[in-house]
Amino acid sequence: MTIRVLLAEDEELIRAALTELLKREPDLEVVATAADGRQAIDLALAHRPDVAVIDLQLPDLDGITVITELGRQLADCAGVILTGHGRPHLLRRALTSGARGFLAKGAPATALADVVRRVHAGQRYVDPVLAADALTEPPSPLTPREAEVLAAAGEDRPIREIARRLVLSQGTVRNYLAAITQKLRADSRAEAYRIARHNGWI
Repeated sequence: MTIRVLLAEDEELIRAALTELLKREPDLEVVATAADGRQAIDLALAHRPDVAVIDLQLPDLDGITVITELGRQLADCAGVILTGHGRPHLLRRALTSGARGFLAKGAPATALADVVRRVHAGQRYVDPVLAADALTEPPSPLTPREAEVLAAAGEDRPIREIARRLVLSQGTVRNYLAAITQKLRADSRAEAYRIARHNGWI
């Protein structure tokens, strides 16, 4: 039985290399390749692959959004996320999106074909290196309320607007932002926001 595969990767050299790798497997057939998230969905609906291998960071729509959409429109297609990041929030988002596999881009050449076979057979697979990285990531130092305030604040949203949005006084918002900046050892609110976003805390 041949497993039909769609591959979405925005970097052309990587896309070509992965396509060639999968084509060498006698039981796998690459039926379409995509360079962005929207194209991945359109091609998946046109070709109806058994497995979709999707890069996490795609232009237009990210990999998790693509997997979620394919789950709605093409339920029989198993999704695999390719990524260089093993942060806990990304793992959680990928698995809750319906992805059945989560694989590091630097994995051995034979690993991708093996994961395609596994997810097609109904199994789940999380790359052990990514899982280990995720488990060793520090937990968020922010309280849920602090995370909410920082998310609303962004890098430079005016205090008045944040206060109105969260139904808080401007003084309370300033106090939260000062505490958040101190906790994250940031020099500014913008830096605190970037740190929290990078670590998946907001």
